[in-house]
Amino acid sequence: MSDPQRPRASLRTAVVWDVLEEALNRRAEATGKESLDVLDTGGGSGNFAVPVARLGHRVTVVDPSPNALFALERRIAEAGVADRVRGVQGDIHDLFDVAERGGFDAVLCHGVLEYVDDPGEGVRHAVEALRPGGVLSLLAAGLGGAVLARALAGHFNQALRALSDPAGRWGEGDPVPRRFTAEQLTEAVGAAGVKIGAVHGVRVFADLVPGVLVDAEPGALDALNRLEAAAAELPAFHSVASQLHVLGEKRG
Repeated sequence: MSDPQRPRASLRTAVVWDVLEEALNRRAEATGKESLDVLDTGGGSGNFAVPVARLGHRVTVVDPSPNALFALERRIAEAGVADRVRGVQGDIHDLFDVAERGGFDAVLCHGVLEYVDDPGEGVRHAVEALRPGGVLSLLAAGLGGAVLARALAGHFNQALRALSDPAGRWGEGDPVPRRFTAEQLTEAVGAAGVKIGAVHGVRVFADLVPGVLVDAEPGALDALNRLEAAAAELPAFHSVASQLHVLGEKRG
């Protein structure tokens, strides 16, 4: 079952959703469960929680924003999955104040590590929430994508600063506090006890292609999605992706 909420926004989520859905299906088969327990930390208004719940799984969304959780309540009600999605206020550092340690078959940690004080601790907490063999889906901002985007926009000094800055920031006005390389993410995930299954580059081309080209040319959106999917697993493109996705399983 594919996520039905997919036109233009699918360029940002299609690759992640496809591999996540496959991983959840494998986990369900391995455990013999029809409904998995899924934790979506930093899940906001339910961009992933709703389609995961539509697959029949139980989802706990942990987010620090009351506004996001309010939007989540409306969204799950409209989608008809309110009985399978629970939203609680919290963050990755205090995760076990609101979520069970070792209580989940899958943990989504998407767009979280960029904003926490200690990314390593964030990864460890996400992994500690998993049952042995559970699935970790980690998505974070990529350094190379930001450098390339700044350079193509003619902001060469900002691109150079992002390239040399320890946090990967291009300046004081940068809205993203921290960016990562694929090596940094895989090292953190491996050290936390996860066997890495795949690394994907996300939004390799989507953020660089003018929207008018995609919207105006028939079939362009589907073609760009296919291009993104084809490039996602190739290591050569990880270094220029706007986001990096790491998928793995907690070691037993």
